[in-house]
Amino acid sequence: MHDIDTNTLDAVADALRRADTAVALTGAGVSTASGIPSFRGEDGIWDRFDPTDFHRRRFDADPAGFWADRRTLREEMYGDVTPGPNAAHDALAALEAEGHVDAVVTQNVDGLHADAGSQRVVELHGTHRRVRCDDCGDRRPADPVFAAAADGDLPPRCDCGGVYRPDVVLFGESLPDDALTDAQRLARQSDVFLAVGSSLSVRPASLLPKIAVDSGGRFVVVNFEETTRDAAATDVIRDDVTDVLPALKERV
Repeated sequence: MHDIDTNTLDAVADALRRADTAVALTGAGVSTASGIPSFRGEDGIWDRFDPTDFHRRRFDADPAGFWADRRTLREEMYGDVTPGPNAAHDALAALEAEGHVDAVVTQNVDGLHADAGSQRVVELHGTHRRVRCDDCGDRRPADPVFAAAADGDLPPRCDCGGVYRPDVVLFGESLPDDALTDAQRLARQSDVFLAVGSSLSVRPASLLPKIAVDSGGRFVVVNFEETTRDAAATDVIRDDVTDVLPALKERV
């Protein structure tokens, strides 16, 4: 860890101890520490793939082509290795278990917060671990469906005849109403709102800190790079999330 103002860490830890409700919003910076490439930024996934290939319109017009490209993207992101939780995931799960964090709202689709033991996780963009039938809504684990797609089952279909799709938000789609409503309610209730590893540049997740601040919450940014919301933050800690969150957990 670089030289972080310990007074800032102590102040945030004290705020977490005193908070009735504390919420963490996590972004790609938490996933990359587990070896998962980010979508945006230098050498991000969208530098190597065309986002329009994964748009809702593409899925509707060419589901077989969509699935062929989606399978390639999945292999690029996860390969043959199953990523595991890192120290940031573990610290948030421990803070929740100790009663200092009430929920994690995540922009990530990797499922690692649940793997680490977090109980209340709001997945704003869904999860790559499931697929969903676009017709009947049947959900099932993604791995067997992607394996079938790799064997030429394109597009993979449900027993009802509908086409399966990744259970994530595609370009051209809105966030699930339930997840967004839950996230907004948590932001409104939060005495402390931590934004961890997120550039806070993608709406509507980027608006959650404003909801928290407007409701009187303490807004804390933990991120290597500047974010679009730094000016509104009570505290900004520009360092590695896998160092900062365990340090906060120890201080709490």
